[in-house]
Amino acid sequence: MRALWKDTVLANGPTVTVEGNEYFPMDAVSQEHLRPSDHTTACPWKGEAGYFDVVVDGEVNPNAAWIYRDPKPAASEIAGHVAFWKGVEVTD
Repeated sequence: MRALWKDTVLANGPTVTVEGNEYFPMDAVSQEHLRPSDHTTACPWKGEAGYFDVVVDGEVNPNAAWIYRDPKPAASEIAGHVAFWKGVEVTD
């Protein structure tokens, strides 16, 4: 699987699919395009998600990636994995 934004590959590698979202292991993600955000959300069964802004050539897509660093046991398979949205194209 690949994640692309502004013709830039943000992630490339195997994923885990949960609720229709593809979660990339952190070592498959181009971390130079991620900037930590203060935004968080909570899911009743996955836990708390932290967010990243996606940055490509100075353009910022705020909170366009998220991660469950310490998910609840039911979502343990996505611990440390990153998913994308907000215009980031994820394809195989």
